[in-house]
Amino acid sequence: MSQIKDPSLAEKGRLSHEWAKDHMKILTNTIQRLKSSQPLKGRRLGICLHITKETSVLIMGAKELGADVSACAANPLSTQDDIAAFLADSGIHIYAWEGQTPEEYDWCIEQMLSHKPDILTDDGSDCHSKVHGSSKFSSMRILGGTEETTTGVIRLKALAKQKKLKYPVIAVNDAYTKHMFDNRYGTGQSTIDGYLRSMNLLFAGKRVVVAGYGWVGRGVASRANGLGAKVYVTEVDPVRALEAHMDGYEVLTMNEAAKIGDIFITATGQTGVIRKEHILKMKEGAIMGNVGHFDVEVDAKFLLTESKLVREVRPSLDECVLKNGKSVYLIGKGRIANLVAAEGHPPEVMAQSFSNQLLSMIYIAKNHKKIGKRVITVPSEIDQQIAIDALNAMDVSIDKPTKEQLKYAESWA
Repeated sequence: MSQIKDPSLAEKGRLSHEWAKDHMKILTNTIQRLKSSQPLKGRRLGICLHITKETSVLIMGAKELGADVSACAANPLSTQDDIAAFLADSGIHIYAWEGQTPEEYDWCIEQMLSHKPDILTDDGSDCHSKVHGSSKFSSMRILGGTEETTTGVIRLKALAKQKKLKYPVIAVNDAYTKHMFDNRYGTGQSTIDGYLRSMNLLFAGKRVVVAGYGWVGRGVASRANGLGAKVYVTEVDPVRALEAHMDGYEVLTMNEAAKIGDIFITATGQTGVIRKEHILKMKEGAIMGNVGHFDVEVDAKFLLTESKLVREVRPSLDECVLKNGKSVYLIGKGRIANLVAAEGHPPEVMAQSFSNQLLSMIYIAKNHKKIGKRVITVPSEIDQQIAIDALNAMDVSIDKPTKEQLKYAESWA
């Protein structure tokens, strides 16, 4: 049983799935290599990810490796309805459609969990939190799980610190082959894509304010700079602020940035980054958006409920006329702009992230008893293998150390 918006979109979704699959060689090569051994046979996977064409390759790959898969969306606005239709038509238990209410979003997570998965894969940890916080699911037997994004890892580590984590979780986000490439190159490009689709304005010459200089912020700043924008960075971490300064960006406070910025992009994973007092200082026509997982970085509630007028002037772009008569703009109602206003990361980079996910699921299936109830990083052998697979898929060759070099590296002298 599935719940989707429009089953007639299945064929369109199949074409999108095939396009992504053709550009995700790292992942598809991994699936082919493991197919004969069926490492997920007999396992029930619960997947709470953004339902995109790239995610469909992971889901169908897990099914090929023997898993029974149920899935739901990790965001109320990010589902690609043609992909949801394709997955439902392919035998996946899926509960997802674009434009869910908060209540519908919550219901879909519960429906996915009703299939009693024993391994959970999440993006943002709404699903993990549901299992830990709802008495309805307190008796579920979960072997372990994985987590895709920074925000979700933070939530899970908080549970572990309080000794409330019920099962082991692999922090896929923390793998080098995930955060250094997915967060930097994937989010960097897809964020600009989402902003361009929603506003269709020139970046060159604009003052672009990037809040947060983690891997996502670095990627966004680099891409905006490459388009000719004047990039400013706000930070609370002194080391990251110093790095942004040394990378050539002007570092300042949000109070200062609010007065001069044309385009604002939050990428912190924190709450209350752009607040009411900042918004009131902004120039006429300032545009705000967020690429953190949750819609708490920009004060969307103030913009959408306390403005004199709110109207959608372009797809995923709301004009908010403040009580002082000034118009400012909000992308995707403050939700994750690269998925709400665009299609998320390109397939090539998601192939690395989802190879991490797939191999981590298999690792959990085999080793959950040894790990204990804690959050761990992706094992280094998985990270190394994915890097090798990525280079092979891109036809890139590297040197191997000689015996002399290996001996030299191990010598104290």
